[in-house]
Amino acid sequence: MSEIEFGKGLTRVETSIPGLVVFHLPVHGDSRGWFKENWQREKMTAVGLPDFGPVQNNISFNDAVGTTRGIHAEPWDKWVSVATGRIFGAWVDLREGPTFGAVFTTELDPSMAIFVPRGVGNSYQTLEPDTAYTYLVNDHWSPDASYSFLNLADETVAIAWPIPLSQAEISDKDRAHPRLADVSPIAPRKTLVVGSGGQLGRALRAELGDLPHIEWTTRAEFDLADPGVASARRWRDYDVIINAGAYTAVDTAETADGRREAWAANATGPALLARIASEYGLTLVHVSSDYVFDGTADRAYREDDAFCPLGVYGQTKAAGDVAVATAPRHYILRTSWVIGDGKNFVRTMASLAERGVDPRVVDDQRGRLTFASEIARAVAHLLAVRAPYGTYNVSGGGEVRTWADIAKDVFALTGADAARVTGISTADYFADAAGPVAARPHNSVLDLAKLESTGFTPRDAGEQLREYLSS
Repeated sequence: MSEIEFGKGLTRVETSIPGLVVFHLPVHGDSRGWFKENWQREKMTAVGLPDFGPVQNNISFNDAVGTTRGIHAEPWDKWVSVATGRIFGAWVDLREGPTFGAVFTTELDPSMAIFVPRGVGNSYQTLEPDTAYTYLVNDHWSPDASYSFLNLADETVAIAWPIPLSQAEISDKDRAHPRLADVSPIAPRKTLVVGSGGQLGRALRAELGDLPHIEWTTRAEFDLADPGVASARRWRDYDVIINAGAYTAVDTAETADGRREAWAANATGPALLARIASEYGLTLVHVSSDYVFDGTADRAYREDDAFCPLGVYGQTKAAGDVAVATAPRHYILRTSWVIGDGKNFVRTMASLAERGVDPRVVDDQRGRLTFASEIARAVAHLLAVRAPYGTYNVSGGGEVRTWADIAKDVFALTGADAARVTGISTADYFADAAGPVAARPHNSVLDLAKLESTGFTPRDAGEQLREYLSS
């Protein structure tokens, strides 16, 4: 029998397989035996163990030396350790990607554990009798899940088993597993984009590309008003939900029907996504608005400023932010003055300039344009660098403008006379409006320092405007 090493500190050791990490556990012993904290969330996440949310604890007891099991790769994470005895463990990366087929081996006794990420094949051979092998997993077995297996004797990975497989106790099922050339790799977790038919959805497709693990859905395919979407998918197969959909008809939101639709799309829907993300440990990305503020601040708005919406649209967006923030892994991107593919202010001004129409444009609202491509770039950046979860302001950079300033810029960039644009106050502009009009914040300038601290450099909004018009 091996001697357990007492008194070690809790430490982590990286392996040659990405995400596969060995942990040394403190074990306390005396003449009576020993004690260890086999899983202690607070301490172990502090030294880098992913907070993987285990839902099941399994124990495999092995009578004899040489009992060999594996190689099994499942669509969930494992926390593997030994309660009694000692094993030789072998792990093979069976995930899609450049490390497919990579191998790592080590011995484990009760003073060690290993975190096995989703898709890494797991196997072991007992080196002592009466060995109890234990593992926590963060999903339940399902006939609908995708599993992958590799033969223990595969010549390509060539695991150096301490006890020859010809002398080992192996099940017939494990002996029949395929060689590496015939293994079906475990695909990466999926990304679900909700509202992919809108201007932000189209920008996200251009930024992220049509990768096989990204699922694009429109409202017709994924209706957040339907509570059944919470059980419509095997959510453990997903990693990220990007909510690119919203109700943005600011004035119509002040009507009875508009108010109902705005609350459903901007508050109830995100709340449903937040529940899904919380239950399954997913990252939820949600796009918010400067309309959650009243625009009376004499400085740029920061992420932690208190909500003070003026109208129904702003109220529903604020409620959506509160709901999304309940998901432990969330990014809320608060933005303003969005311009994308489709009908928008810039296209309208360009059309007026071309047709010889001299517009009156509001000159008492201040902010910066935010192109949908810039939001998509920020989404990709935050996910790629694994930025701290929370709320981030996202807009174009550069000079603060009024709507009238931007209209003049559009006229000038299209070869028209900018003097044809006349500034007017918001109150005068809407004085003769026939229907309901939502109050607008006069200050929509967003402080971008927090986003910049993650390594993101906002592009100058004026430069992007020139590119947009030229294209």
